[in-house]
Parts: sequence; C-alpha cells; structure tokens
Amino acid sequence: MKKSRTRKIYETIMEYLILTVATAFLVVGVYVFKFPNHFSFGGVTGIAVVLGELAPISPATINFIINMALLVLGFLFLGRDTGLKTVYVSLLTSVGLSLMEWLAPMEKPLTTEPVLELLFAIVLPAVSSAILFNIGASGGGTDIVAMILQKHTSVSIGVALFIVDLLIVLASCLVFDILTGLFSFCGLMAKTLVIDGVIENINMCKYFTIVCDDAEPICHFINAELNRSATVYRAQGAYTHRPKVIILTVMKRGQAVQLRNYIKRTQPSAFMMITNSSEIIGKVVRGLN
Repeated sequence: MKKSRTRKIYETIMEYLILTVATAFLVVGVYVFKFPNHFSFGGVTGIAVVLGELAPISPATINFIINMALLVLGFLFLGRDTGLKTVYVSLLTSVGLSLMEWLAPMEKPLTTEPVLELLFAIVLPAVSSAILFNIGASGGGTDIVAMILQKHTSVSIGVALFIVDLLIVLASCLVFDILTGLFSFCGLMAKTLVIDGVIENINMCKYFTIVCDDAEPICHFINAELNRSATVYRAQGAYTHRPKVIILTVMKRGQAVQLRNYIKRTQPSAFMMITNSSEIIGKVVRGLN
C-alpha cells in the first residue's frame, strides 16, 4: 500500500514536471517570437497581440486578464470539469509571460528574419500543445471555451474555434498590415499539422510480425528483457509446407531496436515485418501505457 502511494506521488511529480517544461516552451515561443512580430494566430495569445496594439497595455497583461476571466468562466460553467492540470498550465502561462515581460522586456523582434521567427513561433507552442494533450492537459484559454461549448451546446467545437482564429488573423491584417496577416495565416494553417505530427511521433510504436521456427527464446526475450507481451499462433509455409510460428508484438522504438538485433543474432533465418503504429488500443501489451 505504502509502495503504491509512493509510486503515485512520484508519477504525479513527474507529470507536473513535464507540464512545467511544456509550458516553458509555450511561454518562450509566444513571448520571444510571437509577441514582438505581432503574429496573431492561435487563441488567447493571438487576441492579446491584436488588442495589445490597440490598448495602452502589453499583450502579456492582456493575456493574463483574459486567461483569468476564462478560468472563472470555466469554474462557473464546468466546475471541477475544468481540470486541475488545465488550471495549472493556464496560471503558469499567464504568470510566465508576465515574468518574461518584467525580466526581459523586448522592444523589437529577436532577429531580422521574420520567416525564421515564424518557424519558432509555430514549433515551440505546437510541441508544447502536443505534450500537454498527450498527458491529458491543455493550455487553457480557448480550450476552456471549447469545453463550455461542448457541454452546453451542440455547436461544432472545431469549426467554432477555427472561425475565431480566422477572425483574429483577419483583424491582424487591419490592425497591422497585410504581410503580418499573411504570416499569421500561415502560422494558423501550420500549427495544427505540427501538433498532429508531434503527437504521432510521441506515441509512435513499432509493430512486429515475426515468422520463425522457434518462438520460445524470442518470447522469453520480449517478456523478460523488454517487459512486453506477445501473441503467438501456428502457421505453415506456403511453398515449403513446413510448420512455422508467427509472433505479434508492439513496443516503443528503442526496444524495437533491441528486439530486431536479438532476432538477427539468434535466429538469422527469421522473417520480420516492422511497421509504425501511432495508436494502440487495449491493454494486451504490458507496460506500453
């Protein structure tokens, strides 16, 4: 019981450490690359960029005000469904941006290369969002609006959020200039693709189909050395008519290298098919979750 509680505490600490690092990526991407260039794609930070040009307060302050207001709305409409992780990330982002503004004020872009800065303004927050999404959290902001819409209306969340983002980009064309608006539109289009790509790579596993003569040592290696499981069934060669054994298993990429090398070393005549899989459903594979 005590061991289980200690493990749970350790996992919680590690989870919030990952949340903190992911939020740091988000803060750096937004403050260093997004705000100074007036890139206005993406939710609350995009709104903050546009309003920061019109209002006598900074984008970081506007971001803080909007996020706090949305958190209050989240508690009013969702209660506990708002999620502790979402609250933590939202608070950390708002405080982090305000601290960055105080510690390292930026009057102009970091470089004179807007395309390079757009790349970092897309990649850093997208990587952050992918990590957060992968462990069941979100960055707050418009995600809270999406949760409210999902609970209380039949509005398509994806369409609604995309329309809001598109309106923010169009507003940037009017508030700043066409070039900034076009950069923001490119960022809006690329952001989703980058997030999907990062999530897929985080969850990427290797799916093995192994045809061999002796499954016992391979299965023992999978179970004992890699802490994974496998499915075994009998087969027959179509040409030789000899009995064969087929092993099916799934594992992370680092372990896949170990298994491949082991089979090549111990059963060089074995036939292996290795494919990528980014979505595994069920609990038949030990330790994969």
